[in-house]
Amino acid sequence: MQRNKRKKIYIFLGMIFFLLCMGVIVWTYQFVKHITPEQILENTFIQKQIKIGNTEKGISKDIFAQVPTLLGFDTPKTYLFLFLNNTELRPGGGFIGSYAVVQFDRGNPHILKVEGTETLDGNTPEDWKPTPPAPLAKYLGVDRWYFRDSNWSPDFAKSSEKTLELYRAEGGLLADNIDVVVGVTPSVLEEVIGITGPLTIDGITFDKEHLVETLEYEVEFGYRERGIPQSKRKDIISKVMKEIFTKLVEQSVKSLDLAKYLPVITHLMDEKHIILYAQDAQLQTYLRNESWTGETPTQIEGDYLQWVDANLAALKTDHAMKRSLNYHLEKQEQGTYLASATMNYTHTGVFDWRTSRYLTYARVFVPPGARISSAIIKNGEKTTIINASQIDQGEELGKKWFSTYYALEPGQQGSLTFIYTLPSTIATIGENGPYTLLIQKQLGTTANGLTLNLLFDKNIVGAEPSEEQEEWGNTTYTVDTDLTVDRKFTIQF
Repeated sequence: MQRNKRKKIYIFLGMIFFLLCMGVIVWTYQFVKHITPEQILENTFIQKQIKIGNTEKGISKDIFAQVPTLLGFDTPKTYLFLFLNNTELRPGGGFIGSYAVVQFDRGNPHILKVEGTETLDGNTPEDWKPTPPAPLAKYLGVDRWYFRDSNWSPDFAKSSEKTLELYRAEGGLLADNIDVVVGVTPSVLEEVIGITGPLTIDGITFDKEHLVETLEYEVEFGYRERGIPQSKRKDIISKVMKEIFTKLVEQSVKSLDLAKYLPVITHLMDEKHIILYAQDAQLQTYLRNESWTGETPTQIEGDYLQWVDANLAALKTDHAMKRSLNYHLEKQEQGTYLASATMNYTHTGVFDWRTSRYLTYARVFVPPGARISSAIIKNGEKTTIINASQIDQGEELGKKWFSTYYALEPGQQGSLTFIYTLPSTIATIGENGPYTLLIQKQLGTTANGLTLNLLFDKNIVGAEPSEEQEEWGNTTYTVDTDLTVDRKFTIQF
């Protein structure tokens, strides 16, 4: 079934390949002008997928029908691209360091604006001061909610609504005409350059492993060493993007051979490094059905967990952070289930121009009705217990969340644990059906580890995904995996 679904969406991915590329390499639109929609639609690979789709209940044909709308063949479509820097992790994928406004008219892209978010935020009217979330005010010292900090929600649709609200209030270009918001992380560029190969521009080498670091250094410091004025410091980004796109054209577009790129685009969307939000409800529903919207389901039957970090005033330190999430569950004598969610952090960096001690406002989203007991902070040999009254908490997206601020020095290992009681609806596990658990990855994160250790009072007769065979036939469910994508678990008793 999953394989068939992949076949059905490949055509759509092929069709919007250029759209996604424009989100990542938006400065290079002049190259695309030489590629007509007819050439795209004549791609033999795409034609083959159309043929396959027409024999499978017409699903690919339905996907194909979306292309004119997305690429502005009916009426021009305006896109707001957000470049989400996940080396400075935020709930909605990463710090919004820059943005672009792109309009598609009959398949032809027109770049209307590209700039850093600090420029737009600098034009904010002095008397316009929307109240920021309390952690932003406290730890960043801001007196208003800026466009650059708008993605505070872990749900991309909710974040995009706030992004558009602040973008409009700050006088953003075509603010009332944005049709689709597209978020992309640097991981997209890294994957693309992994295919095209290393680049050397102005004597500087850019490769997959060091692309983001090299670009950040050149924009922040290197331009001075090379005698470039500050107003031109981001020109290197444009040069890199143009060179990448030139290689993409040479390797795939001119030869009409897109097949090797489609798996890359697929896994980047599956892993939430390319995320979309459409203001049109029908189009948003379609994107949601393909799991491309980065949304949090508000109605969950069963257990739920999402860990959300917000790098606040820790430079670009997330590049040096390794994470692994542990989830433990055990039934208590009174019949309730006590849960503990632990994020293990390893700071692999040292103090330098982009790395500091790690500072995160960490939130854990859990089922509504859960009650916090305590939190435990471990840094090396030091352990600190935080009482329930000292833990921030609230309700959002149909979930309960608990939160606290956490710091970790370079070279150290540490952990943060939230201990809470699950609601009574989950205490009836095994009586009214299977136990189900959905764990969602945070937008923009890369391959966090995930370990489950779930202790029940009934014998387990089946589970998906299955444990290792030596773990079968008891009351404990133990699995080691990762959070490259959302994970769902079902346990039968």
